[in-house]
Amino acid sequence: MSSARIPLAILLLVIGNFAASLSDVAVKLLDGDVSSFQYIFIRQLLATLVILPFWLKQPKPKRKLYSPKLHILRAQLIVIGSGCMVVAITHLTLATANAVFYAAPLIMLPLSMVLLGEKPKPTRIAMTVLGFAGVMVVLRPSEFHWAASFALGTALTLALFNLTARKLPNHQSVVSTLFWTSLFSLPISGILALYYWQPITTTSLLLILASSALILSYNGLAIMAYQRAPASSIAVAENSGLVFVTLFGVMWFNEVPDWLTILGIAMVILPLIPWGTFFKSQPKLSKCSEL
Repeated sequence: MSSARIPLAILLLVIGNFAASLSDVAVKLLDGDVSSFQYIFIRQLLATLVILPFWLKQPKPKRKLYSPKLHILRAQLIVIGSGCMVVAITHLTLATANAVFYAAPLIMLPLSMVLLGEKPKPTRIAMTVLGFAGVMVVLRPSEFHWAASFALGTALTLALFNLTARKLPNHQSVVSTLFWTSLFSLPISGILALYYWQPITTTSLLLILASSALILSYNGLAIMAYQRAPASSIAVAENSGLVFVTLFGVMWFNEVPDWLTILGIAMVILPLIPWGTFFKSQPKLSKCSEL
């Protein structure tokens, strides 16, 4: 794969994380005016409708549902995680909530050991411990806010969602995976949204639709990026999202992080950086390969 594609892939991921950060801003602006279940149902309904035409364009074999139980499980993880995310962003600063969300890859390590029997390297375990320590610094147990438990819930469900992706059939397309997962999230979220339904203003509806569109943009850009370059070469760009939400919190919500929060964020980000790729010796390019 040409190294020239890596900068473009990184740019796509940065733009995608910018969109995802704006989605968090939209949720923050809702300020609890709609129930979490209303938000989830409307967002997932829009996602399903947007993906539907792409799913229908596929050949019939690619549209087929494989591993229905797994898709149903992953759909409910979306419902739980999204609900926790709305509560966390509403009651915590954007920087604090997202710092905990970013613990999801760290949570995946112990879960992979328990559920998949994986044996990570000692250095990886040490970096994970550092990341968890960073989360504790951000949350500061002595000043623990009840909404932080919902942020941890989002991180846990996201980690499980990512781990279960390894069990998805290889012959099922990404479009079909997104479609079936979105579709299966509608029944439970719809019932809960109906039960907790409350009047919704045009402004709130527009914010929900904007949040959904921005998350879909992130998903699309992320797929494009990871199709163009190895994940180990570009995944560090995902950390730009934490920078964006911190800046947006300062700009629009006067959420100026203190030095402990900044230190904790740095401790969370450090283990997520693929340091090995930075220290590998790069082969010299011939004149032909430089063209």
